[in-house]
Amino acid sequence: MPTTPTSFLRRLQAWWAHLLEVPSDAPLRLWLWRLLVRPAVPGDSIWASLASGAYRLLGAVAWLLTSSIKLTARLLYAAAWPVRLAMRWLDKLAPHINVTASGRLADRYLGPVLALPGARWIALGLGTLAAILVMTTPFTWFGQTLFMVLAWALAMVLRRLPGQYPTLMLATLSLLAMGRYAWWRLTSSLEFESPMEYLLGYGLLLAEAYTWLVVVFGFIQTAWPLQRPTAPLVGTPQEWPSVDVFIPTYNEPLSVVRATVLAALALDWPADKLNVFILDDGKREEFREFAESVGVRHITRTNNRHAKAGNLNHALEITHGELIAIFDCDHIPTESFLTSAVGWFQHDPKCAMLQTPHHFFSPDPFERNLGTFRRVPNEGALFYGLIQDGNDFWNATFFCGSCAVIRRAPLMEVGGIAVETVTEDAHTALKLHRRGYTTAYMNRTLAAGLATESLSAHVGQRIRWARGMAQIFRTDNPFLGKGLTLWQRICYSNAMLHFFFGLPRLVFLTAPMAFLFFEWHIINAGAIMIALYVFPYILQSNIANAHVQGEYRHSFWAEVYETVLAWYVAWPTTVALINPRIGTFNVTAKGGLVAQPYFDWGISRPYTILVLLNFLAFGVGLGRLFFWNTHETATVLLNLLWTAYSILILGAALGVAAESRQVRRMHRVNTRMPATLFLDDGQVLRAQCVDFSMTGVGLHMAAGTPLVAGQKVHLGLWRGQMECVFPATVALQRHSGEVGLEFDPLDTQQQIDLVQCTFARKDVWRDWNESHDTDRPLQGLQEIAELGVRGYRTFGHTLATDARSFLTRLMPRSRTL
Repeated sequence: MPTTPTSFLRRLQAWWAHLLEVPSDAPLRLWLWRLLVRPAVPGDSIWASLASGAYRLLGAVAWLLTSSIKLTARLLYAAAWPVRLAMRWLDKLAPHINVTASGRLADRYLGPVLALPGARWIALGLGTLAAILVMTTPFTWFGQTLFMVLAWALAMVLRRLPGQYPTLMLATLSLLAMGRYAWWRLTSSLEFESPMEYLLGYGLLLAEAYTWLVVVFGFIQTAWPLQRPTAPLVGTPQEWPSVDVFIPTYNEPLSVVRATVLAALALDWPADKLNVFILDDGKREEFREFAESVGVRHITRTNNRHAKAGNLNHALEITHGELIAIFDCDHIPTESFLTSAVGWFQHDPKCAMLQTPHHFFSPDPFERNLGTFRRVPNEGALFYGLIQDGNDFWNATFFCGSCAVIRRAPLMEVGGIAVETVTEDAHTALKLHRRGYTTAYMNRTLAAGLATESLSAHVGQRIRWARGMAQIFRTDNPFLGKGLTLWQRICYSNAMLHFFFGLPRLVFLTAPMAFLFFEWHIINAGAIMIALYVFPYILQSNIANAHVQGEYRHSFWAEVYETVLAWYVAWPTTVALINPRIGTFNVTAKGGLVAQPYFDWGISRPYTILVLLNFLAFGVGLGRLFFWNTHETATVLLNLLWTAYSILILGAALGVAAESRQVRRMHRVNTRMPATLFLDDGQVLRAQCVDFSMTGVGLHMAAGTPLVAGQKVHLGLWRGQMECVFPATVALQRHSGEVGLEFDPLDTQQQIDLVQCTFARKDVWRDWNESHDTDRPLQGLQEIAELGVRGYRTFGHTLATDARSFLTRLMPRSRTL
């Protein structure tokens, strides 16, 4: 018998009645009551009933939200079929374009012309005039649509072409689309009817203007990454410069510092020209004894003035090496660090500092809590992978406080490490550049360390960076003063302006509420024209960023990072502009543990409030769509779409606040290298080392290997052509061939050998980034949406668990009363 609509509704009513435990003919008020309160159970209080009902309601809302997102995604996927077809055609066109030949012709004919005095400035001026003409020419809605389609088609071809010229053309297209939007915003959308609309409208415009400025500076900063190679050393080892290695520490445990010191001792450098110093501001006897046992110098001081900067300056006063290599106490250098870095100081007498990347072999809170470690580039990858390479082209490489070499004479000339701000490293580089010295950046991972373990520690570190950059911008502004080129001023200013993202990000997360709550029009234009101007800007920016930055930052991830930090950096940067002397240096904790998973309610409080406001605004917007503002359907839909995007980004931010367990003091590093097991009965077994730490290794061996837990063995690992052997105990053995070894107590030389065979190997970090997914903007947006939904699921589960726990504690008290 076929199912009729009436029978289907009856079945649905019966199922819903069974779920809510109400009679099918119950009055409507009982149905509504059962949505919130389950039937009374003997022994339970009314609070437990309410909590259970609320939990079920939250679950239903979460299911509805998830289903709506999936349905919308499928509908959009189906509607975008013509776009996907066009993309396939354009992708097939790209291989037929000979970029190499075109580049050679450009170099052949344009190179000599641009080499003429003033020719580059003339070309830049003519290009700027042409761009202004394109940006300011008014189009009808049809003309603007045609511009969007043609620019998109050209970008789809350019993104498939190799080389620097297609990259520059993509950046130009993005800037043109942004310029058209900016001109339209300034000339066609700023007529307001009330003081509040005027205030909020210009506030949004200022937030957008900030992003426009950062985008322009960013494209200049990364226009031509230098990709500096290693410079060969000059002369014999006896002629190489002397090097002092500084390892500052304050409150970190010796287990964190030990590996860095041992790796520094084994640097590939003449022993009589290498001196290693532990700069211990914690003044710990344990560290003094360790320094004596391994033959390094332990330096303390009577006070801790100026924190890390003061610690380094104190060491500068009592040491004499020509070069200073600085490593944070958890950054373990590879043995080739100095032989790779020092050559540039010999080739360029004006080179005052060479920086290498900060690489982390442990996941930061974003990677650990969202499950993206080694799959999605981390927050710092863009800076160390692309921006510093771009800075190097303009001779504007920043000192980053660690994994760097500095020439002593120029450093002493500027008064040592800067102490006027809490971002002493970047300020020191600025002072060196003002004196006319050059700096260098080598994008090779030559040291690796620990990322921050918790979101609260991560936020604290970023607050210090933001405050310090704002202090420099206020007290030693790159656009003012002598000694810098125009391009250096832009690079420094963009780095400092980046940390002012807090207020603009908060504006973008709340701007649609002005209309959805109060019907204030803070962009006074039709929704269709807004979309026709803003969509090409967003589209071209994402295509260009995916092409230029995709290897180092995936699409839409910047919004997640900034959303988590926005509230916390907005206030310090604002205060630092008013009074740059306010604020102190805070040490970033390393080597900590997260014993049990938990939700960080304190850190997440600001964006929890933003989540509630955005959901409320979305609900009100639905009311406007169907009941109140039916004459402004397009405007309501545009604001709803904006709010929905904010909700997803905030959901991902909530996911970061759900701290997962981190119980290893010594992080395991995944690897692939040969190993040998020597058994007491004389057997020699071949194995592959799949992970290592300072306390043990993981091996993969043939199935059925004759090992048992607790068995004593010796492990052989290779250091170049020499095999080093370490005593160990079998801690884990599975029939599949997985074996875990725990090292027995090692003497000093064995510890140094272990570091050299693992963390300090020349090639240990070479293939680290090969596991990263390829950046695809639409796929990135889908992943952010999925992480947002997962974040809300985690948030709801945590909220329900905490509510149950609270009510459980409350119930005995209510019964007593």
